[in-house]
Amino acid sequence: MDKWQIIHIPNKPAIPPNQQPTVNVFASMVETKLANTIISRRLNQVAPLENLRHVKRIQKKFLEGGKTQLSMILCLADENDNRMNSLPQDVQELVNSYQLSPFITKVCKNAALSKEEWEEQCKLWPTSYHPPTYNIDGIPGFNEDDSQSIFSFMKSAVELAQSGDGSIVNAAVIVDPSIKQEIASACDQICCCSISTEKNSLESCSEQPEVLSSDLFSNGESNHTSLPPNDFPSETRKSYSGVSCLNPWQWAQENSHTTSCYWHPLRHAAIAAIQSSAARDRLLFPGMGHEGDKPNGVHNIQPTSIGTPAKRQKTDLANVENSEELDPSAGGFHPESARPYLCTGYDIYLVWEPCVMCAMALVHQRIRRIFYAFPNPNEGALGSVHRLQGEKSLNHHYAVFRVLLPKEILNKNEVVAARTSTTNTNATTVCQ
Repeated sequence: MDKWQIIHIPNKPAIPPNQQPTVNVFASMVETKLANTIISRRLNQVAPLENLRHVKRIQKKFLEGGKTQLSMILCLADENDNRMNSLPQDVQELVNSYQLSPFITKVCKNAALSKEEWEEQCKLWPTSYHPPTYNIDGIPGFNEDDSQSIFSFMKSAVELAQSGDGSIVNAAVIVDPSIKQEIASACDQICCCSISTEKNSLESCSEQPEVLSSDLFSNGESNHTSLPPNDFPSETRKSYSGVSCLNPWQWAQENSHTTSCYWHPLRHAAIAAIQSSAARDRLLFPGMGHEGDKPNGVHNIQPTSIGTPAKRQKTDLANVENSEELDPSAGGFHPESARPYLCTGYDIYLVWEPCVMCAMALVHQRIRRIFYAFPNPNEGALGSVHRLQGEKSLNHHYAVFRVLLPKEILNKNEVVAARTSTTNTNATTVCQ
């Protein structure tokens, strides 16, 4: 494709238009002059369609000669009892009063989520269609300024995903969308060939990131040095062995084959970026706790969702990050600013769709929106295999989007990869 494109990943997988679930209803043909009277005066009171608000009560068919035929839904029918005498008493009295002839038909059970679904539903019985609306910026559309900002941050993540020797890893960029500024970023850091003996320390693998060579992988498979196409076929997954979310169990296999390097199971790009964001907070707000770290504060934190994003204490980053403007007496930070609560209200940009571990970590961090470029066909938690964003049992929900990359970005990456491969032919190690 020649242009950037942003696609919303819904909480539930789309149902093929011709496979919509249906329910049975009692209906009857009715004279045009009686339709409004029957509906407004009687049916809406005795048999409201509470769970079928998307279904229109009247079906109009145009016959030859310019005539019209109206059919009206009377009430729901029992799925296990299709006998006409099973009508509720109030509805039966209405049928008798107007000498109606009930029959059973099917209507679609759920409201249409797309125009294609709606068109298919109307073949059974007319329904109404309203494009989805959400109380969050960017669904279903972005303005030009927001779109350009999203493309810019995704481009930064893609550039970050190319490690020192040109091999491709996953990368994460955390952004505060209210000021359009990067908060933290990180690449996969699961492999550490350090002389440090602190193998169980997460910090020991992240202090000095260096290049990762494909020679480190015990399976002998080389890691690709260029980005895949947007569709990212499942069979190419093994060619990107350096991407931790595509291969979440690789650390166990590699640790059993090598003693010179330590493979950490947790330092995926998203989690490393979260840790970097937390370190930044500690630096900017030394000696201060989170906003929620007050007496009984944790118990007072309400579950959040994309519809009701939690409020976040905004920080004047332009002043905080300018050391010349900091108050020396305050130890290099603004004492009146409250430390943000985790990553509440932030966006994160990932090159690959996160695995379940990373997706749950982002739930706990109260991330507001997730953008990723490539699907994760075997381990993806946000569309490819699972959809954690739609899991009702979770106490926080974020919105998920996929950003399709234009050819210029994919082709540019191939050129950079070729140059890097030529320059770094002797690179051999260490921290991915």
